[in-house]
Amino acid sequence: PAAVEGGEQQNEGRGPGRGRGRGGDRNRGERGGRGRRDDRRGNRDEEQGEELIEKLVHINRVSKTVKGGKRFGFAALVVVGDGKGRAGFGHGKAREVPEAISKATASAKKAMVRVPLKEGRTLHHDGLGHFGAGKVTVRSAPAGTGIIAGGPMRAVFESLGVADVVTKSNGTSNPYNMIRATFAALGEQTSPKSVAQRRGKKVADLLRRGGAPAEVAQADAEAIAE
Repeated sequence: PAAVEGGEQQNEGRGPGRGRGRGGDRNRGERGGRGRRDDRRGNRDEEQGEELIEKLVHINRVSKTVKGGKRFGFAALVVVGDGKGRAGFGHGKAREVPEAISKATASAKKAMVRVPLKEGRTLHHDGLGHFGAGKVTVRSAPAGTGIIAGGPMRAVFESLGVADVVTKSNGTSNPYNMIRATFAALGEQTSPKSVAQRRGKKVADLLRRGGAPAEVAQADAEAIAE
């Protein structure tokens, strides 16, 4: 009996001890893992927490026909940019307007593209954009011209950081198609630096093709940031 009681005491001592050990390690691992995930998410949010310019372009009320009638919602079109040559657009749908805007903003942040700017204020050259029935023309302009654009196109250039540009839209007035046509035109923009790298030449050599003196071409080449 003494041996049996001793065995029972040993078993009782082992069982709870093992259970507590495993449970404690498991809980500590879960807590530690959660902390690491939260830290990673926090760092990711800090990296994406840069100041962005958000422009609400259009809000439309949409409806879906269901068995009991119609279910109404809202669709939002948002343009997002950092004012330094990066911009994107997105759209979202939800039952409420704030939620639709937040969805569109998140989609725009994921689809941001970089556009090379001349002197940080205008485009390097003229461009044409086409989407659906919309045709868009964008032209570079001298300093002091301002943003000559209307509607959705103005929101794009303001969020992009362009200060001087002349634009013209022909065809459709649908804001979705106008935005897509504008980004199609901006996607064709190239800088003298990228052209020189592609052709294996110097930026000054490309600028001298217009008849400019060597000193002026060299100064212009050094002034080009992108």
